[in-house]
Amino acid sequence: MEEEKDHWSRDEKVERNEITNIYEMNILDRILDRDNLNAAYEQVRRNKGVAGIDGMTTDEIGVYLLRNKEEMITEIRQRKYQPSPVLRVEIPKPNGGVRLLGIPTVKDRVIQQAISQVLTPIFDKHFSEYSYGFRPNRQAQMAITQALEFFNEGYDWIVDIDLERFFDTVHHDRLMNLVARTIPDGDVISLIRKFLVSGVQINGTVQATPIGTPQGGNLSPLLSNIMLNELDKELEKRNLRFVRYADDCIIMVKSEMSARRVMRSVTKFIEEKLGLIVNSTKSKIVKPHDPEFKFLGFGFYQDFKDKSYKPKPHKISVENFKHKLKILTRKNWSIDTKTQVMRLNQVIRGWINYYRIGSMKKVLMGIDSHLRLRLRMCIWHKWKTAKNRRKNLMKLGMNKYDAYKNSHTSKGVTRMAYSWVLTTTITNKRLSQFGLVSCVEHYNSIHV
Repeated sequence: MEEEKDHWSRDEKVERNEITNIYEMNILDRILDRDNLNAAYEQVRRNKGVAGIDGMTTDEIGVYLLRNKEEMITEIRQRKYQPSPVLRVEIPKPNGGVRLLGIPTVKDRVIQQAISQVLTPIFDKHFSEYSYGFRPNRQAQMAITQALEFFNEGYDWIVDIDLERFFDTVHHDRLMNLVARTIPDGDVISLIRKFLVSGVQINGTVQATPIGTPQGGNLSPLLSNIMLNELDKELEKRNLRFVRYADDCIIMVKSEMSARRVMRSVTKFIEEKLGLIVNSTKSKIVKPHDPEFKFLGFGFYQDFKDKSYKPKPHKISVENFKHKLKILTRKNWSIDTKTQVMRLNQVIRGWINYYRIGSMKKVLMGIDSHLRLRLRMCIWHKWKTAKNRRKNLMKLGMNKYDAYKNSHTSKGVTRMAYSWVLTTTITNKRLSQFGLVSCVEHYNSIHV
């Protein structure tokens, strides 16, 4: 078992046992260190994900590494390692558009993850206090809390800057110059650049990637932060209040006039100094409570009791959540109720955990009610025959006469779900006993 787990053995030609501190090695040695590579492998395996262009899955990568690890390490050291092109996939957005992702091969993901594990702590200490995305021990909720603090200090005119196709427009030379300022290891710089220019496969055809860092790679989050840290430093130099999460950045000032001035000057900096594109149609100046303003899925409202801004899930986020629940409660889905409830619970807990700092009790009460209705529809549909419906109604406590009469009803599943027949048999309590998570109860248990 131990041999199977340790896919990376130490190079016998290197006396690693004499090294007492991993930080005494050069950067490439730290990346190719056995423990670091093992950790990278384990992380990639945990993340799962789809196969790249070679078709290799995360379940197959272990055997591959056992057979090819030494050759891969040698190729990397000699600058001969050639990453494969990434597989371009389209992920539908809730608004109807698509997000373009680049999926590296699993072996490339392991190498990228190994690089990221070493470089992240080196760069992270140079990043801004107000940058939260893709950083250790930082979460979206922390970004929202910081934004609220600025709002409530009077900085409630928001410059909401939208970067157009950020991951696809990063200039490689600018990015690598920024990396080289901190990482004086030519071997590492060369390896990272190879990942940037490895190409992308679209519909079976490989295309060059002269710009961009494909969204989906293990290195992309770190590289995006390295690039956008230049924006952070510029905003700090100007003494501006801001919060950034990945490529989502909002700047907060005290007046509309200041907001317009900042919008012009920061847009100029981003386009001229960083070489990125600002989407002028989506960038806007707003107040926190504007119904159209959304940041990391959150909206905001004014609490007139204590005259402060507070967070809530944005209406679009709520609608997306309802849509997911609707898909999971479609009546013609051929899945057993137990598995269906399990998947519902996963979505419910995940969504509420993310928005736990927001106010949404009233919204969740409505969702709870509608969800139980739809689950009753599903259960009634699964019972199918009159005989099966009569038997199950009697099991749930209905007398024989009523069970017989209602099992032969001509009413549709929706009318039955609303009727006393199912609300008094498939009760809220019974659904809870069956395992269905109450949105309100889960929210109350974790709300902060």
